[in-house]
Amino acid sequence: MSRLVVGPFNRVEGDLELTLDVEDGRVAEARVATTLYRGFEQILVGRPAGDALTIAPRICGICSVSQSLAAAAVLRELCGVQPPRNGELAANLAHAAENIADHLSHFYLFFMPDFCRAEYASKPWHGEIHKRFKAVEGSAARDMLPARARLLHIMGLIAGKWPHSLALQPGGVTRALDLGGKMRLLAILGDFRAFAEKHLFGAPLEQIAALETPEQLAAFAEGPGDFAAFLRVARDLRLDTLGRCALPLMSFGAYHTAEGALFPAGVADAAGAALPMGAIGEQVASSFFADSAEDPALSFTTPDMERAQAYSFAKAPRLDGRPAETGAVARQAVAGHKLVRALLGDARGSHVLVRVVARVLEIAAVALAAENWARALDVRESFCAASAAAVKGAGVGRIEAARGALGHWVSVERGVIRSYQIIAPTTWNFSPRDAAGVPGPLEQALVGVETGAQGAKAAAIQHVVRSFDPCMVCTAH
Repeated sequence: MSRLVVGPFNRVEGDLELTLDVEDGRVAEARVATTLYRGFEQILVGRPAGDALTIAPRICGICSVSQSLAAAAVLRELCGVQPPRNGELAANLAHAAENIADHLSHFYLFFMPDFCRAEYASKPWHGEIHKRFKAVEGSAARDMLPARARLLHIMGLIAGKWPHSLALQPGGVTRALDLGGKMRLLAILGDFRAFAEKHLFGAPLEQIAALETPEQLAAFAEGPGDFAAFLRVARDLRLDTLGRCALPLMSFGAYHTAEGALFPAGVADAAGAALPMGAIGEQVASSFFADSAEDPALSFTTPDMERAQAYSFAKAPRLDGRPAETGAVARQAVAGHKLVRALLGDARGSHVLVRVVARVLEIAAVALAAENWARALDVRESFCAASAAAVKGAGVGRIEAARGALGHWVSVERGVIRSYQIIAPTTWNFSPRDAAGVPGPLEQALVGVETGAQGAKAAAIQHVVRSFDPCMVCTAH
């Protein structure tokens, strides 16, 4: 058996390192290390509760809105305010813009360039993919980046700036749109639809949203567009067999209004069937942190660099004592998306193909919903309800970032934050081993991956890691 160390990774937000034990050319065991400690949970303790709206978004520069909305959600619970309908819709639009932008960045800039490697030069599709997706040189980024920038103009309209806006508050959104702003919003969404239908899908958004079976997806793969090109590559490389992980799939629910959520909260098994939501805890047996309560509502984060057996600055979140996978595949499995559940297929669980497919399908679904939310805005009505400062209590803010379930557990006394615990999506997916020695989702998904002659540079390792779309700066606090 040999040991490989893979890292640091490029095209990953933050710092990541893998230690792989390889036997007979395949990964036998994996350890995933988050190597940068951030300390935001400690930074927040002792500050006025409202400071969370300023500090928490700065955890990340690419999912800032998600952190804002989680902080706003827990403060909303503590102060008992209910946003007006416009506030809910506008917050959903800001969140949708950021999440779609994240999905675009993942597909075009993080994931697809790995198929341009010389390792695949003999493949019949390599020339086409290289010309389109090669980092810096490919034509895809030149098409996508202006569309992504235009999409994030939604943040300028609704929240004044991106990232780290203060417009997202417990009572809604502080910036009210007038009729001109609403028309500009609809124009931006129309421009994004034009890009997606021309370049990403080569088909109307409604056609993508209607895909329900693997047979329909296979037929779609023979058409134009960047998504179809990915599907053809995935079929040739059998990405449906790579990076298997048979764990519960968990979602906190996304895009909430008074009528419910676009994607509901819940837990599904490895094949997509519903499971009950259980208790959430965090363990530190393999983390550089001192022992604390497992319940995030009662725990504190204290670094301990001398901890025996520790190898990561990520804690180990557990759902009823088990690891759980989160992300677009979990959102869509919990929501009952027929195609995603069909691709999951059986108890063997998620894989590289279904993680990417779920993410790209979600672009179409959320873009369509965003058009409806924009049309529903009533510019004659309020966008924000006044709320008193949170003085005392404890609560949880649960939302879905692009990468999955994000929770903020907060307690406040005399208006000051007593404890603040954050479990981010990549903390779930890139969890180290727990007290029982059970690996986290990525550690499980890497087992069995073939390294071959490429060793630590094998593209298959990159495909599995990137299929989870890691955001390491959100992971360790």
